[in-house]
Amino acid sequence: MSAERFKILTGNDLLTGDVTWWTGSNWSRHVNDAAALGEDAATIIAVEEAARRVVSAYVIDATRDAEGVRPAHIKDRVRAVGPTVRLDLSLRADDPAATTWIA
Repeated sequence: MSAERFKILTGNDLLTGDVTWWTGSNWSRHVNDAAALGEDAATIIAVEEAARRVVSAYVIDATRDAEGVRPAHIKDRVRAVGPTVRLDLSLRADDPAATTWIA
């Protein structure tokens, strides 16, 4: 089965600085919660940044397969996992394959 390709929205929580992913109705710290975007990405970004829920939001390419959502670009895969210098602080601290998922 080939991976589904789609666009998702990411940004940073304005209060905590956490990397966040648009779920279709709110924001999540977990990339697997990200929803596929329709044509309204610019509107979502404008509304969410004006409400000060997120900052520096942008659209990225991603794929979804049996393992979940995976950002297409390595930069966003690193953002999805969390700190790479200390995987014990990452969102996948118990996953020994986290570093191979990034590559």
